[in-house]
Amino acid sequence: MPDTCKLGLLSDIHYAGPAEQARGHGYEYRDLRNPLVRHFIRLHRRYIWLREPLQQNYLLDRFLEEVGPVDYVVANGDYSCDSLSVGLSDDASFQSASECLGKLRARFGSRLMATFGDHELGKITLAGDRGGIRLASFHRAADELGIQPFWRLDRGRYALIGVTSTLVALPLFTADRLPEESPEWERLRERHLEEIRAAFAGLGPDRRVLLFCHDPTALPFLLREASVRAKLPLIEHTILGHLHTNLVLRVARLLAGMPVLGFLGPTARRMSQALHEAKHWRPFHVRLCPSLAGVELLKDGGFYRVELDLAGDRPARFEFQRMKRK
Repeated sequence: MPDTCKLGLLSDIHYAGPAEQARGHGYEYRDLRNPLVRHFIRLHRRYIWLREPLQQNYLLDRFLEEVGPVDYVVANGDYSCDSLSVGLSDDASFQSASECLGKLRARFGSRLMATFGDHELGKITLAGDRGGIRLASFHRAADELGIQPFWRLDRGRYALIGVTSTLVALPLFTADRLPEESPEWERLRERHLEEIRAAFAGLGPDRRVLLFCHDPTALPFLLREASVRAKLPLIEHTILGHLHTNLVLRVARLLAGMPVLGFLGPTARRMSQALHEAKHWRPFHVRLCPSLAGVELLKDGGFYRVELDLAGDRPARFEFQRMKRK
C-alpha cells in the first residue's frame, strides 16, 4: 500500500464555451440602465477583478499540462462563467461547464472529485438587476453533469469531504430564489444537512479531515451543527474557492464582525452578512484555493499540489503553483 496520496486542487475555472463567448465582452454591465453603476462595474472588471473573463480557457489546458502525476483531483466549483447569472439552467453556461468537466474527466476519470460552486446554481448579480438560484440548475448539474452535492473520499487516516455551500447557507439566499421553488430548496437543504451530520458523527477520533466548501458563507451555518462542532478538532484544513484571491480573504478577516448592510440590495446584504459572521471561519482552518486566473490587480492565480501522509504522522503538504497569464 502507498504511504502517501497526491492531490491536485483547482477552483473557479470559469470556462467559457462558444455560446458564452458569443455574448461578448461587457456582458455583465452593458445593459445596466444606471450609467454610474455601469461605469463602476466596468472599471472594477478592467482594473481589479478580471478584464477578459470569457478568454481564460487556456488556463485549464495549462493546468492539465502542469499538474503532473496525482492520485486525485478536486475541483472546488464554478466551472462556467454563468453569464446570465441563473446557473446551468442557461444552455450556454451548461455547455461551458460540460466542456470544462469533460476535459477534466477525460484526463482523470473517476479520480476527479467535483464540488458545487455558486455559478452552477446562479445568484443575483452584483448590480442586483437580474439572476438568482434555480432548481433547474441544481438538477442539471447533479443529474446531467454528475456533480454530487455531497461527496466523501477516504484515504488512509484522511477523510476528504465535499459540501455544497449554497445549500448550507440557503437562508442567505432568500431573495435569490423564486418563491414557488422555495419549498423544494428547503427540502434539498435538509437532505444535504442530514448527509453532513451523518458523515461527521461517524468520524473516528483518529481521522484527519480536509473539508471542501466553495463559499465561506456556509461555514457559520456548519458551525451551528452539533455533529460538525464536535469534530472541529479533526478538520485539518477547509479548502475554499469563490474569493479568487488571498487578498479578498485577508480583507474579509479584517472586516469580520462588520454590521449587516440592509439598505443596498440583496447582494450587499448577503455579502455583509457573510463578513459579519466571518469570525466563525477561524475554527475551520481555512485555506483558499485561488481561481486559475487570479485577479487583474495581482495576477495571482494558480492551483495546489497536495501530499497527504496516509498514516497521519505529519500534516498535509501544500505547494502552490502560480500560473502565468497571457
